[in-house]
Amino acid sequence: MNNIVLSTKGLTKHFGALSASKNITLDLRVGEIHAIIGPNGAGKSTFISQVCGSIKPDNGTVHFLGRDVTQETVRDRAQAGLARSFQISALAMEDSVLQNALLGALGASRNPWRFLSPALGNKMLVEQAKHALDRVGLSDHANKRASELSHGQRRQLEVGIALTLSPKAFVMDEPMAGLGFEGSMKMTSFLNRLRQEAPILLVEHDMEAVFALADRISVLVYGEVIATGTVEEIRADPYVRDAYLGEEL
Repeated sequence: MNNIVLSTKGLTKHFGALSASKNITLDLRVGEIHAIIGPNGAGKSTFISQVCGSIKPDNGTVHFLGRDVTQETVRDRAQAGLARSFQISALAMEDSVLQNALLGALGASRNPWRFLSPALGNKMLVEQAKHALDRVGLSDHANKRASELSHGQRRQLEVGIALTLSPKAFVMDEPMAGLGFEGSMKMTSFLNRLRQEAPILLVEHDMEAVFALADRISVLVYGEVIATGTVEEIRADPYVRDAYLGEEL
């Protein structure tokens, strides 16, 4: 299909005797949110780490924008427009919010990351970083240290950094984690708008958010996709209910 932005085929990863990924084949299409759900230990983080390049698969391929990127680095994929936000914050806590956003802009510009100070004088890069902060509602916090932000604001900053990459697709690892009800509602609304800019591969435990956002859901259990379908199809699947959704529903 020509509307496929990101896809995996037969993705497999073993850690000793443990099969963390078993022949995972799925895709992400233009304008959609494709959610990956499953119990703890199902292999979700291992899967998206292979998609983004920080873990190399034993078998299978990853294609992005029609190109095989299986052997490409995290940075190569990021510069091509594959933007990732992390389950655990990866921010530079002692740097300012603006400096964190500027690091993303530097990565997108293909300049060495160590030249942050000169980049502060690059009007184009600074404006790019400021625009990203404005989009996630952090303009008023630009000069604060990242360590001074609330947990929810740090999640917003991670998304802002991803935006500086001019992404063609987002990979998001539990963006609702630790946000609380109001924060989750705001993030859900933001992601719903964001999909029009670039599709989102979303790993999330907040099932209310998943059911509100997802066009398709893939259920991962013990490293294997046991079902893929719409929200209604996943809700109605007895195997999925037994394996994961019983308590959620």
